[in-house]
Amino acid sequence: MNRRHLFGAAAALLATLGLAGCKDDTAPAAQQAAAAPAQTFQWKMVTSWPKNYPGLGTAAERLAERINTMSNGRLSVKVYAAGELVPALEVFDAVSRGTAEMGHGTPYYWKGKVPAAQFFTSIPFGFSTLEMNAWIHKGEGQALWDEAYAPHGVKPFNAGNTTMQMGGWFNKEINSVDDLKGLKIRMPGLGGEVLAKLGATTVNLPGGEIFTSLQTGAIDATDWVSPYNDLAFGLNKAAKYYYFPAWQEPQALVELLVNKSAYEKLPADLQVIVSEAARSAALDMMDDYTFNNAKALPVLLEQGTVLKRFPDAVLAALRETSAQVLNEVAAQSDLNTRIHASQEAFLSKMRETMQITEKELYNWR
Repeated sequence: MNRRHLFGAAAALLATLGLAGCKDDTAPAAQQAAAAPAQTFQWKMVTSWPKNYPGLGTAAERLAERINTMSNGRLSVKVYAAGELVPALEVFDAVSRGTAEMGHGTPYYWKGKVPAAQFFTSIPFGFSTLEMNAWIHKGEGQALWDEAYAPHGVKPFNAGNTTMQMGGWFNKEINSVDDLKGLKIRMPGLGGEVLAKLGATTVNLPGGEIFTSLQTGAIDATDWVSPYNDLAFGLNKAAKYYYFPAWQEPQALVELLVNKSAYEKLPADLQVIVSEAARSAALDMMDDYTFNNAKALPVLLEQGTVLKRFPDAVLAALRETSAQVLNEVAAQSDLNTRIHASQEAFLSKMRETMQITEKELYNWR
């Protein structure tokens, strides 16, 4: 026989011997694995945002699309906007109960249920976006975040950041600390606690209720996000003065919540896909806000918005009161104490580096 015939005969003989070593109704393990259909999962994601809302609602949609594509359809995620399945501020509860396997929101919305959660959105006069991401991904942030949510059966992931925000919209000028007294303002999280200590009345409203509340006088002022989102809501049509800087939220982390039991039932490769899709979404949102804020601010100014900087005396009072509030909240539990200590230690390392890099460049360019 020539060489080709010899190899063909040898292959046939080996195949025959291999099959002979198995029972007729049993295929080799490799053949079984190849033949078995891949397990698929159909998940729901509830969000705190209006449907297709720029930057936030669209980020949730893009995150779901990434997971669907990266998993080749093995993990399919359907997104529900605020109010479609659960109200905006009940996303955490829905994921905890398993009503939905995923949620998309921001941690300080759940501070009534998880007091430590507000540390993971933003702290007044605190982290920049770069610093927050580094603390979460490279420092102690993720482990502490996991610990805070674990009793509720929820696994958190960093899925975005709205970057540097604005100080908010006001229907009157803020010229002194006294102007904050009696002010009715929508401001969640630690920033709201600071203003409350200075005499303001603070409320936590979902985004979809802000415009009407401001326009009707139910509130006198509000923070929301930054020019990109504020223009989309038309907040400039309900208030005249637009203040900066965003002392209350130098950045604002947006999270992906996953029901822990559902997550642990996923194969290892799908768990990694969820994690990496969230990481990709975090970068995408940063790019989205950086790009679109620069486009939106000139439009707001053209439409009559009056841009104002908080007076130094007001910022000084806000900073001093912020330190008091942070210490008080930190003292409420051992977990809060450890989170606050970790953030302060990380910030102390960042200050010197940022002083001679980021800040110096921004001052001179």
